[in-house]
Amino acid sequence: MADSFGPMHVEDADGVVAMGPEAGSTRKEPIRVLVVDDHALFRRGLEIVLAAEEDIQVVGEAGDGAEAVDKAADLLPDIVLMDVRMPKRGGIEACTSIKEVAPSAKIIMLTISDEEADLYDAIKAGATGYLLKEISTDEVATAIRAVADGQSQISPSMASKLLTEFKSMIQRTDERRLVPAPRLTDRELEVLKLVATGMNNRDIAKQLFISENTVKNHVRNILEKLQLHSRMEAVVYAMREKILEIR
Repeated sequence: MADSFGPMHVEDADGVVAMGPEAGSTRKEPIRVLVVDDHALFRRGLEIVLAAEEDIQVVGEAGDGAEAVDKAADLLPDIVLMDVRMPKRGGIEACTSIKEVAPSAKIIMLTISDEEADLYDAIKAGATGYLLKEISTDEVATAIRAVADGQSQISPSMASKLLTEFKSMIQRTDERRLVPAPRLTDRELEVLKLVATGMNNRDIAKQLFISENTVKNHVRNILEKLQLHSRMEAVVYAMREKILEIR
């Protein structure tokens, strides 16, 4: 696996700041991981790599999406590390069912698929991360910790494709908005614009001269009003509604 890049950090809705010195330091139990891939050798390789991490524990493995749902229901893992394309039932289809049987589990797609459609479908199905298998083994552990601490992660090359598609989507739907935008306060609009640029709560707080807790509350209110589930979806919304201009 190449060491060519590290995954892009985009903080999640509940605003857990994983950038500071306390990041991950309060966790008492290891992060429980379910590994899902149709290649036994790849699953075994991940298990060996993650076994070296004191704060990560592989609690089970599955060879397809159907088995992944059953294992997630039994094991209730913190993280499901799952491939996109597998026999019997693919990873994206399994995402929705896993979120139903293990609501607290966070799903990271780890795949060779760099198709934009797979990325969009994975996000819609509830995945919190989308990483290509070309990342290094060290970066897999780093991604698991980041997602467990409330962040979303996308490989940079996929993030770039996502932004390009958003720009194209905005241009195609220039003639009208599908739904009138819910009414946000001026302060919430300020926060949303900064969220959409990728800023974390700490940076937004500094920018607006307010506390991180206040930013966290604003983000939660924004997501509730817009009926969104994550900061990643807020970026999509901001671009579609032209709250954030892409140049």
